[in-house]
Amino acid sequence: MMSAVGDAVHVLPVINAIKRRNPESRITWVLQPGPAALVRGHKSVDEIIRFDRTNGLRGFGETIRELRSREFDLLIDLQVYFKAGVITALSGVTRRLGFDRARARDANWLFTTETVPAHPVQHVQDQYFEFLKALDIDPEPVEWHLGPWGDERNFQHEFRRKFDRPVASIVVATSKPAKDWMPDRWARVADILWSDYGMQPVLVGGTSDREVEAARVIIEESSGNPYSALGSGLRPLVSILDASDLVLAPDTGPLHMAVAVGKPVISLIGYTDPRRTGPYRSSADLIIDAFHEPGESGPVTMETRDDRMKKISVSDVESMLARWSERYRGKS
Repeated sequence: MMSAVGDAVHVLPVINAIKRRNPESRITWVLQPGPAALVRGHKSVDEIIRFDRTNGLRGFGETIRELRSREFDLLIDLQVYFKAGVITALSGVTRRLGFDRARARDANWLFTTETVPAHPVQHVQDQYFEFLKALDIDPEPVEWHLGPWGDERNFQHEFRRKFDRPVASIVVATSKPAKDWMPDRWARVADILWSDYGMQPVLVGGTSDREVEAARVIIEESSGNPYSALGSGLRPLVSILDASDLVLAPDTGPLHMAVAVGKPVISLIGYTDPRRTGPYRSSADLIIDAFHEPGESGPVTMETRDDRMKKISVSDVESMLARWSERYRGKS
């Protein structure tokens, strides 16, 4: 699994289960630099081979050479795209397990020697657990062990000392504009958090142009004194989310990081089916679902829908804040 932060979080219970079954197993993870920063040092990750796609063909060649210099009993390809298929096929690993033909994209199934049985679309986390079941490994209990780790507690303590109120972290943007919620609406939510719930809004995320602009709008239009923690880095972000009483997020990696550290999440989801990409086994009653029309039913889908996030109103979030306060506040 080479790409997104959210997917990397979903992989952690897979590798933890493998280690639980066989503590002597050695796990090497092929991963891009961004999410590599999140899982480097994890107790179940023995080695990371970096794949840097910005290096073009050279990046592919370097990764393949690294893989071929080692001996592996099994390669698990948790991705369905061509770039992963190329590395899988040229890895030199004899046994290569991937997705079934129906779900593998870009003819990815051609690059593996075994596939998991066909299965209807389900939550991404359960989808990854299909690989464990194919290997006769029990995914339960589902464990992330994302942290914060011991040496990160000092940062967390110093961060928490900045505020005399409980922290509510707001994830200001995502990797896709269609997943983002409007910054002016986040500003109004920040006001509600500050005035009605006595909480300190903290803005979290990276430093992309869209995130920086969103934070600027939120800070300028809010009277709720939001604090910007943009650009903290992924490992410090784990500590920030863990120090939060509540996280508010669209469909993006920090949402799943918050789930992994056991925090309640108000999730705003419209671009993807929340049954597939929402918080896993957590905060289901705090999901704002703009993907489905009222009364719409049907199987879980990989379909995406543009222009849905604007359907979410500030009052929708306000209602979820009231629900969170009634059901979760003070219990974590």
